[in-house]
Amino acid sequence: MKTKLYFKLSNLNFIKNKDLNKKIGMKPFKWIVKNTFFKYFNQKIKVENQNVDLAEIRKEMTFSEISHLIGFVFVAIVAFYQIYSKGLLFGLTMMIPNTLMNLYPSLLQQENKRRIDIFLKSKTTLTHNN
Repeated sequence: MKTKLYFKLSNLNFIKNKDLNKKIGMKPFKWIVKNTFFKYFNQKIKVENQNVDLAEIRKEMTFSEISHLIGFVFVAIVAFYQIYSKGLLFGLTMMIPNTLMNLYPSLLQQENKRRIDIFLKSKTTLTHNN
């Protein structure tokens, strides 16, 4: 966490366009995460009231995002090896769940971090103007 690479990874933004997020299905994915058993997985990134420390939640989101990215890359390497050695179908059966369980959560964290950043920036701006 204290490396330059972690700092670079903590500010990644794969998809900046809200329309592209909609096209790849982030809105239904977000609904699934919020309204199913997935909501119980990482309680540290839950905003329940206005007294929560958004900077701390952003830090936890970054950790979660990077963990999911590492998982995605690792499984993708194994899946591509399996495509080469066993066939396309075998590799795809690994990549589809990998995408849903690692890449999409990472993209969701990026989207949520952008929302937090906008809020924190506006809060800082209001504080400095008063």
